Amino acid sequence: MKAGENHLEPMKPEEVNAIYQPGKSPDMDAWYNAFFIENHLDYFTNPDHASTPEQVRFMVYTKENERYYPCSDQMFKAIISKNRSAFLQKKYNEVFQRVLALISSQIEDPWEKDFLESLIIIKFKHETQDEIMIPSRVEKRLMGMFLRRTQIEDPYAHEKELRNVRAHNALCSSAFIQAVNKIVQSDLDELRSSQTLTDIKKCVETIELKRLMTLAVEKRLWETPEAENYDEEQFKQIFKKPFTGNGVDHFFKFLGISGVEPGDNQNNSKKILWLADESGEVIVDIAIISFLEKMGHKIIIAFKEGSLYTKADFFDAQEDETLKKALENVYLIKDVNLGKNDLISILRSDHNVMIFSDGTRENVNLILASTTFARVFKEVDGVISRGHDQNRRFFDSHFQFTQDVYNISEGPDASVRISFKPIHPEVKKFSYKDLENKADSIISKMKSAKKIGMTVMFYSGIIGSIPGKVEIAKKLMSIFVQHLSEESTETFIINPSHYFEEGMDADDLMYMWEIVQRSGYIDIWRFQTYEDIAMAFKLMDLKVPPEWVGKDATFSTGCTKEMKIALDVLQKHHEMQIIGPSREKFMRRDEYGVGKLYDKRLADACSI
Repeated sequence: MKAGENHLEPMKPEEVNAIYQPGKSPDMDAWYNAFFIENHLDYFTNPDHASTPEQVRFMVYTKENERYYPCSDQMFKAIISKNRSAFLQKKYNEVFQRVLALISSQIEDPWEKDFLESLIIIKFKHETQDEIMIPSRVEKRLMGMFLRRTQIEDPYAHEKELRNVRAHNALCSSAFIQAVNKIVQSDLDELRSSQTLTDIKKCVETIELKRLMTLAVEKRLWETPEAENYDEEQFKQIFKKPFTGNGVDHFFKFLGISGVEPGDNQNNSKKILWLADESGEVIVDIAIISFLEKMGHKIIIAFKEGSLYTKADFFDAQEDETLKKALENVYLIKDVNLGKNDLISILRSDHNVMIFSDGTRENVNLILASTTFARVFKEVDGVISRGHDQNRRFFDSHFQFTQDVYNISEGPDASVRISFKPIHPEVKKFSYKDLENKADSIISKMKSAKKIGMTVMFYSGIIGSIPGKVEIAKKLMSIFVQHLSEESTETFIINPSHYFEEGMDADDLMYMWEIVQRSGYIDIWRFQTYEDIAMAFKLMDLKVPPEWVGKDATFSTGCTKEMKIALDVLQKHHEMQIIGPSREKFMRRDEYGVGKLYDKRLADACSI
């Protein structure tokens, strides 16, 4: 995309519904499902690559029966309509030409070059003949074929190194340092004479950040060597770039520099997910990020998993000398399946800048992103994307996300365009501080009960382990806990189902309950038995349905986790009693699918 080129307007929900509505046509439903399967975006047919719908919902707000697709609305319309769209053919051809250009630039042997071109042509025709493939997915397959055949790990390694060196040299030049640090009276014209030193400092802070951001779209800094010889005046001209786009005010307010009024940036520390894009450009990004760190923000930088043309990737961050030096004090997150507790521990550490891989070799593909990426996306306060490629993914579709999303890219007339898409208004977010407050509230009730001589019992049972039965599970638990309360005296029983709120996922619940469970105030920890379930149905004058026959807490992934916690707590609080199924039976359930309330190994059964 050329600088300043207008983006496509995302479709309105009614326009998307007009393109495709499930249940209207068996043929259209089949084509729709084939679209996800053929693009390797369907979890149930590609569980090793595609994320679960629950993990995708960590990032994308979707309505009931709605599926997220990682392409623009216009692209989706072209594919789902099956009408040999000129738009789709144009995008296919751009992919084809890029891969052919790669072969031409990298392969010298005539025979090998002809062979590779023929092989790519065959594969390209095969992948695009039905027009069901997203062009970026076609490109990934063609690139994969090229890399496997040639055994070239990164065709653009030298170019990326050169871009990083150029950008580094430009930012280290005396001309730039003098230009970025120079202040004249006109720069402070917004200040009133009554302003304080603090206000002046804030104004200067704003000026410096905006100057750094003008460099973010100055491609000559890394694409050509000329910027290494820029004089002070040339940098000053760059600083004059205007800011355009619907997100300018939102963006600077988000960062706490929305103006020069007293108190504007008080208590404004944010956790930011920054999506790195091009090599060279990322050196400028790091300069901006370092400034944001000084302002008190925490920034988590996501790199590509592996080579994708001149995009900066996680390997570069660790091996490219220039980039590695720029990142020498950052914390590397290498675990692609980081758990919520571990992530929160890292976010609460003294590390203010962290880097990790998004798990993909595409511009942005939230369906193929790693578990760590999904959890980071969910936990931060906002997402800053970079460049036109990422802009298309976030802004050329009707989907909204679980975070405010910004994009910084070159706009019309070489301006710095800042785009903004707000979080979906119906998203319910539970920060770890929210969850900790909820846990503290429960602990306070436990303390009060113990002060008056009551026995505290925690009841662990099935909530979401039988997919689609959450409401009946909560009802069963409540009825049985009420039954226990009526049979017992001076007993305070904690019923977890009473604290289940819409929008809470397994990550949220387990984080909150573990704080409660490790508080040391539990006298009796009771795990649900089949007899408990049968009694609850009997109290409702109902027979036990087949899906509940034989079930108990050992069927629950959450209860399995809780049994491990209970045994750990028992080591510190020997007086606590554990009641329920034998401990050995709990080992059959292992791990959540991300965002699920049941064992990830049950996913295939749940999809039937």
